[in-house]
Amino acid sequence: MPRSSGEVKRERMHLRLDAAAKRKLARAAAYQNASVSDFVLVHAVAAAERVIEAHEKVTLSEADWDVFYEALVNPPEPNEKLKEAARRYRERVGE
Repeated sequence: MPRSSGEVKRERMHLRLDAAAKRKLARAAAYQNASVSDFVLVHAVAAAERVIEAHEKVTLSEADWDVFYEALVNPPEPNEKLKEAARRYRERVGE
């Protein structure tokens, strides 16, 4: 398996697993003509990217996008709660 970037690997990670899991990983790596380390790294990074995207990416319906866009383009006047929150923030950060 080709590496995803030209960076030199410098970090090390150790993990413990049972014999059945190790055999399964070795078998899967062999099917892809990769070392177990490379196989685990590639698939762990891909899984990490999916988890991060699921938690950090927001997808809006068309109706929700229209509401969001309208609020950005024509924001409402701040209400008292927002003004109070801004005052507390300025006090806390020392502005």
